[in-house]
Amino acid sequence: MADGKAGGTKSGEALLFLTDEQLRKGIEAMFFAYRGFTADPDRILEKHGYGRAHHRALHFISRAPGTNVNNLLGILGVTKQSLNRVLRTLIEDGLVESRVGVQDKRERHLYLTETGKVLEGEIAEVQRARMRAAYREAGHEAVSGFRRVLEAMMDPDQTAFFNALSGKED
Repeated sequence: MADGKAGGTKSGEALLFLTDEQLRKGIEAMFFAYRGFTADPDRILEKHGYGRAHHRALHFISRAPGTNVNNLLGILGVTKQSLNRVLRTLIEDGLVESRVGVQDKRERHLYLTETGKVLEGEIAEVQRARMRAAYREAGHEAVSGFRRVLEAMMDPDQTAFFNALSGKED
């Protein structure tokens, strides 16, 4: 059973007995957890006149310095117009630097400036603190289980981006 299988079936299949009420509670827990997870960053972003779209752009540019705009579009799943509006603000405010591609001059590669790194680091720290406290409260066995649940809920294209960022193969 250590490999996640029991009698030739995945151990997760044993969880199919969940009632609609249990699933509803899980869905509601995700909504409220997301509110808590974003509350601290929202307060920091609000001081600077930014929103969650700015946060997501900063986060993923930080995770993949030099990423191009098309890659960021795929990760964020937003329209080009929406992303350009966010990037224009972050560039004008000196948080993100856009460099022309070396091999393809049509590409723009994105990097956080020192100011951008400071803001992204401040936001990341409050989220890590909340996540660390939640994992500590739930216990070490919850860490891998929770991550498996989150990964199982991802669409295939999201899984590919997630695996690329975390260094995992598909």
